[in-house]
Amino acid sequence: MTQTLARPQLTLSGRVARLPAPVLALGAFAAARCAGLAVLVAVARRTGQDTTALLGASWDARWYVGIAAHGYGRTLHFGPDVTHSDLAFFPLYPALIRAVTTVLPVGGGAAGLLVAWVCAALAAWGIFAIGAHLYDRRTATLLVALWGLLPHSIVLSMAYTEPVLTACAAWSLYAVLTGRLLWAGSLAALAGLARPNGFAVAAAVIVVAAFEVVRKRGTRHTVLAALLAPTGWCAYVLWVGHRRGDLLGGYFAVQDGWGSHFDLGLASLSFTKRMLLTGDRFVFAAALVIVAAAVVLFALLIADRAPLALVAYSGVLLLIVLGGSGFFESKARFLLPAFPLLIPLARALARTAKARPWHATVVVAALAGLSLSYGAYVVAVAKMPL
Repeated sequence: MTQTLARPQLTLSGRVARLPAPVLALGAFAAARCAGLAVLVAVARRTGQDTTALLGASWDARWYVGIAAHGYGRTLHFGPDVTHSDLAFFPLYPALIRAVTTVLPVGGGAAGLLVAWVCAALAAWGIFAIGAHLYDRRTATLLVALWGLLPHSIVLSMAYTEPVLTACAAWSLYAVLTGRLLWAGSLAALAGLARPNGFAVAAAVIVVAAFEVVRKRGTRHTVLAALLAPTGWCAYVLWVGHRRGDLLGGYFAVQDGWGSHFDLGLASLSFTKRMLLTGDRFVFAAALVIVAAAVVLFALLIADRAPLALVAYSGVLLLIVLGGSGFFESKARFLLPAFPLLIPLARALARTAKARPWHATVVVAALAGLSLSYGAYVVAVAKMPL
């Protein structure tokens, strides 16, 4: 008598496990950002605002779209010591916007959002690749989810440069970790054209290259990568200096006009003291908490013995935030590209998810609630520069 073998049933968890490696992580990231957009749309409608304008024409987004459409040359004067020049904004993102508007029949704001969303997805993929390379698929997926649920992650859905920088940084760091230093140097050069703090990527490549040379494991490609990495940042800084008639100081004079310069944190300490004594606005307090949490997470990253490239990259980003003056409320946004700081949390959450899945679910749900509500608040209600 023949026996019919029952075909094994594939459970939901089994189907998820068989998905291509990055799909689940990218799906979680997309779900987080779509939820954030849905909450913002609801708040915008309730307050009588245009969601598209909030996303594509808020604050810095207007400067980038203007550069893409008309080139550099716009300057606003608010007083003898306050001059806002568009030369403070690096050229990669406006160039991408202009490329999209040249190819597609869309305006600058829509093109800016399209570039930002594509780059945010590329960044999430790169973050997953790093997490999977160093640890495992669960940790990598949670790392991406945590990045997509940061309090300021709404910026990843706006026409801002953080998605562009993070995409370049993630794949450059992945190239470092996998031994492809020339690729790392090339992507670091692109990162240096995206934002002022994009120099952190070049710093990570240079530190790793120097370490390899000291250990006598460096090659000609190692040295070439170190030389290539800062070229994007240096080229733009020198171009602005040439345009301003002060090759080495012109760019930094432009930043001074925005009230932004490196003063070892004196301005930030003074602002924090005033905020604590006078009870200033909620956004400032939130920024202070986020920066303080970043310092703790950096210490945990070091204690976790993370790779040198990730420590150097995160350390330089954190140093720029702590030591720089300027818009205090923007400091939390400046930390968005510092995704390696989330690695200790992702690892802890991965262990929790394995042992107590419901506990991990509650934690992620709480983070999601905080992220979605705060993101809508800071964009549609607070009315403060991001």
